[in-house]
Amino acid sequence: MAEIIQKDGTWVFDGDALRLTPGRDKNVSLLRRELGELLVPLAALAGISFEQGKKSGRLRLRLRDGADPLLHAAGGRLTEPHDPYQLLVESDRYGVAEYFVDEVRNALLLDQVPSGPVDAYLLPGPSVPLSVSAGDGVASFDGERVRLEWKWQAEDAKSAAGPRTLPLADIVAVEWQPTIGLENGHLRFTVRAAPSKVPPKYDPNAVELWGFKKDPLMALVAAAVQARLPHPAARAALEDARAGEDTSTPATAPPAPAAEDDHDALLRRLRELGDLHRSGVLTDEEFALAKQAVLKRM
Repeated sequence: MAEIIQKDGTWVFDGDALRLTPGRDKNVSLLRRELGELLVPLAALAGISFEQGKKSGRLRLRLRDGADPLLHAAGGRLTEPHDPYQLLVESDRYGVAEYFVDEVRNALLLDQVPSGPVDAYLLPGPSVPLSVSAGDGVASFDGERVRLEWKWQAEDAKSAAGPRTLPLADIVAVEWQPTIGLENGHLRFTVRAAPSKVPPKYDPNAVELWGFKKDPLMALVAAAVQARLPHPAARAALEDARAGEDTSTPATAPPAPAAEDDHDALLRRLRELGDLHRSGVLTDEEFALAKQAVLKRM
């Protein structure tokens, strides 16, 4: 087992997973404290690095694409103070940090963990129910529906309509954008059959953020919702299936023989789609379409 304890937090690696616990230091961000302890399976890791500085260093975990709903919802926009996969290391613990990196890298090599994207979330996302007040509204999520309530600072277009409830089944995407310079941030939900092009300031499906302390907590709401939406890989498979329905193959063109490794990959895809269907991520209709597209390729 490898362990490193710092004011910024504690990381422990037992050979199968990393346990990341935020520190209690006043400089630890509110988002990391609210997110709490994370258990990251080795299979979710793409790599680890350590960067030395004159006064302090930094441990960084790199997760495989699609492994964490928080990173997906934030779109790579979590800055250093809020990123739970970074740890500040004091200069007198550089040796411990280097040992920690070696242990994790050796485990990745021994287990032959690939660094490519995954087809399902390997982390569960923030726990629910969850409620955050920031910007011009309050966003709450209970696992089944999102509720948006407006503060007095909200535009009349929002406040006049009153609180808004969005069933999870109606949400097709969620995005968190932090405030950058003079551009305000937002938490926006894309609703089925009603995509909005208006700015977040006027969008009844979005909370506008102004760069205050609690703004990053809206990323937790985004992650909790994202964890319960279809995984991007499943959505891509569904889109491929729908595209395949619109394209007819000429009868004179015989199907190309599939290579053995392609056949194995398609079998794995079928198993993954079955898992997504059983877990409720894919509906019966979506599963049938995706399955049909895979079978055609076989």
